[in-house]
Amino acid sequence: MTLPTNLKHVATAQELTELINEKENVMVCAGRMGPMCIPVYDIMKDLEDSGNYDHIEFRDMLFDSPEAAIIRNTPECSSFMGLPFTIYYKNGKIAKATTSIQNMDQIQSILDHEYAKVEISNN
Repeated sequence: MTLPTNLKHVATAQELTELINEKENVMVCAGRMGPMCIPVYDIMKDLEDSGNYDHIEFRDMLFDSPEAAIIRNTPECSSFMGLPFTIYYKNGKIAKATTSIQNMDQIQSILDHEYAKVEISNN
């Protein structure tokens, strides 16, 4: 089961594990179709479509799926009370985790810090 968003979906724990092991930078938002989650999905889609974050994989995951235990049960999320749970993976490990609604500036700040592009100089 997946969320009816415009993002690509992660449906299983195995799928998430494969994704974070294959891709360097992955942002996953585990939530529901509610007022705290929908704005985060919309921001993620806007950022994905902007072209400025092509080095990041954006995904959603249905919070209430038993498969989402891979996110819900992480130590980084143990004290979280509000949805969504947003996890930022870097090289297969959790780099950052946030809970509740986030705005564009907050998300961009995390992306720019955790997934900074390395510019290669020709000098």
